[in-house]
Amino acid sequence: MTGSTNQKLTRAKEKLIVALDVSAQDDALALVDLLQGHVGYFKIGLEFLTSAGIDIVRKIKERGGRVFYDGKFLDIPNTVAGACRAVTRLNVDMFTVHTTGGLAMMTQAAEATRDEADRAGTKPPLILGVTVLTSIDKNILKNEIGVSDNLQDYVVNLAALAKQAGFGGIVSSPQEIEILQKSVPDMKIVTPGIRPSWAASQDQRRIMTPTEAISNGAYALVVGRAITKPPAQIGDPVTATDMILEEIASVLPD
Repeated sequence: MTGSTNQKLTRAKEKLIVALDVSAQDDALALVDLLQGHVGYFKIGLEFLTSAGIDIVRKIKERGGRVFYDGKFLDIPNTVAGACRAVTRLNVDMFTVHTTGGLAMMTQAAEATRDEADRAGTKPPLILGVTVLTSIDKNILKNEIGVSDNLQDYVVNLAALAKQAGFGGIVSSPQEIEILQKSVPDMKIVTPGIRPSWAASQDQRRIMTPTEAISNGAYALVVGRAITKPPAQIGDPVTATDMILEEIASVLPD
């Protein structure tokens, strides 16, 4: 393996976020121990947070892992600001807030996060605005949610509000990466809905392979079951992770 290849794999690792979509704390920590040297971040979401409690953040950090706290905050501005202060005190590396809460809510979220980090003398976590969930397509958006806008236009509008509020990034489907690169070019785009060609799409509709997403300009990719529960023909989580890293590295510039 050449030095250039090694460097690319190191950079690829920084772009890979593993979703710990499990309910048992022991299972999650076992995955952290197994994958710590292979991935950039560990995402903890609603199922796991509700099951294991927020102390899991400390345990992952103690193991040297970086934490993406996917709490998807959405409430009145004061309540969300308080939640942002609390999650900043947990020393997470990034967390999510729903952009559909509006500009005032997002602005207070960003201000509270910066203020709490200043008090602690720490670097503020990256705030990611959630636009439209990857399980929602244009038909669901229009016929069930009642939003008549074109899906991409709706995502762009929400992303622009997040930027105006002071967020550093966006969580969005890989299908919107290119248009977001043009409309909010300085925002980091974190992309779920990533499925290698050898993994099933399951309940996400707007999906893309790791190679496609990175080529289109994604900042980082969230991968869950393809790594934590890979197909039998792939093998274990480390093998699945390394295969994805090779895909990412293959399209990174020298």
